[in-house]
Amino acid sequence: MALPWALAVLSLLPLLDAQSPACPNFSVPITNASLDQISGKWFYIAMASRLPGFKEKASEIHASFFFFTPNHTEDRILLREYMTIGDQCLYNSSSVKVHRENGTLSTSEIDGEYYDHLLLPKDPKTFMLASFPEDKQYMGLSIFADKPEATPEQMQQFYVYLSCMGMDKSEVIYSDEKKNVCLPLEKQHDEERKKEEERSETGTALD
Repeated sequence: MALPWALAVLSLLPLLDAQSPACPNFSVPITNASLDQISGKWFYIAMASRLPGFKEKASEIHASFFFFTPNHTEDRILLREYMTIGDQCLYNSSSVKVHRENGTLSTSEIDGEYYDHLLLPKDPKTFMLASFPEDKQYMGLSIFADKPEATPEQMQQFYVYLSCMGMDKSEVIYSDEKKNVCLPLEKQHDEERKKEEERSETGTALD
């Protein structure tokens, strides 16, 4: 009786394997084309993280959007980020290091350097960042889109990657664009930049 049962189980293995979500390659080299694809304005949509203390901090962020300005020659990205925490808008400008060969981006924090694997799904209007993808205790995944709300198809791709890493939907924290209070500050910064550009152009013309 044991042999037929075992054969039946073995015959199902290919089917079960075919139904399991395919994991992305977490170490795809970053190219100039990759950097061009993530250049511009992006909105934080959702994230899941098992890094101790990080989930608590992330849950305080109601909404966030940012601008990526890559520098191909220096392998850095200028980051300008607007975060809504509580009823306040926090603005931060920093530099992100690009590690082309292993496909990661890193930022320097007070307690060390944090690395994320850059994932570029088929939909160029989204990208994801995976942290510690092979460590069940610390892993995390975030999704960003070029609009404040992701489409069902975009979220499904996020869930597929999440499932393949071994994480569950119940671990996901979502942003809430309705609580975004940073738009006035963004507008103020835009106006200041335009004035600076006009002054620069005027000075060049006078020269």
